[in-house]
This record gives sequence, structure tokens and C-alpha cells, in this order.
Amino acid sequence: MSVERRRLPVAREGWPFIVTPAAIAAVLTVAGRRRLAAPFAAAAAAALGFFRDPDRAVTALAHAVLSPADGRVTLVDEIEDDFVGAAVRVAIFLSPLDVHVNRSPIAALVAQTTYQPGRFLAAYRPEAGEANERMTIHLQGDSARVTVRQIAGVAARRIVCRVAAGDKLAAGERFGMIRFGSRTDCIMPRTVRLGVRVGDKVTGGITVLGTLS
Repeated sequence: MSVERRRLPVAREGWPFIVTPAAIAAVLTVAGRRRLAAPFAAAAAAALGFFRDPDRAVTALAHAVLSPADGRVTLVDEIEDDFVGAAVRVAIFLSPLDVHVNRSPIAALVAQTTYQPGRFLAAYRPEAGEANERMTIHLQGDSARVTVRQIAGVAARRIVCRVAAGDKLAAGERFGMIRFGSRTDCIMPRTVRLGVRVGDKVTGGITVLGTLS
């Protein structure tokens, strides 16, 4: 098992949402306006919870495809993917209470990233994968190709992708996040031996979605 080390368990994109209301709350408190400070303190605490980014002991198993996100599996189906070919798609819905940092499902070279503007349907709806704003990341592993798709939801208005073509990722390494409720799809070769089904709760970088043959 390998462990990532971070100084603070908070995604860097979250600091403006945490520091700004916390500073306002502090100023109001010093000024004796504690009642007015309370909503700002609550907003800072909520943002701190949403943008949490805990260190994890990443699962290290040969040929494993790890979950790219925390959440619940809402869809498992067979599709044709331009990069993977004949594929199995596992869709993971992230509620506002889940950790929203995305992790690479395999050790891979980033072959391509593609942003597609779109709608903001509820992320758990099957059609959201093709209709909503999304970022597609094609990953070229040593023995297989995998596609990860970050999909915005009703409340999610910004997809963060920190990688570009040519970057290398370790299995379970952080590569981005989606603000607020959203969905992450993991698209694997159809020959994969699946280890999850609809309704399962999964954890990014830890849960094994399937094993590549």
C-alpha cells in the first residue's frame, strides 16, 4: 500500500470559499457582532467540509482499476468508447457530503483531455453523461486504456482538471475535482472483471471497480 502525503487535507480550490467567510466572521466577532458573524462562520465550516481532501492509503493491486471518486454507483452498462473501444461504464454519483476530489483509476499517461460544455441536469440521471458539462480524460496504461469523465450536476458549476496530455499519473493520484453535487464515470475495457454493482458505495483510490484481464 502506498500513502500520499499532504500538509493540509483540503483541496487548494477550496481556500477562497473557506478563508473569505472565515475572515468576515472573525472581523464581525471582534467588533462584537457575533450574531451577524454566525452565518459566515457556518459557511466557512461547510466549505471546509466540502473541500476536504484526506490522505489515503491507495490500494496497490496488479491490474486493478480503482474508483476515481467517492460516492454511490448509479449505473453500470456497456458502451462503445472512442478511446477504449468496447467498454463497461461505471457511473458514480457524488452527493454534496462526499469528498469531491478525483483520483486516477490506474497508473497511466494522460493521452488527451477534452472539455465539453453542456447542461446541468441532475447528475444521477443516465442522460447526464452525454448532456451535461463534462471533462473527458483518456488514460493510456501499460496494458489497457481507461477513460474517466468528470460530469457537472445541478449545483456543480465548475469542473477542475489539473492534468493535460503528456502528464503521468500514479494509480490513485489526485487529478482534479468537481465543485458540489456531480458525477464521475469510469470507462473500462469490456473484458474487465467487475467488482461493483449499482447501489454500492465506493471510495476514490481505495475501492476496486474491476480487474483488468
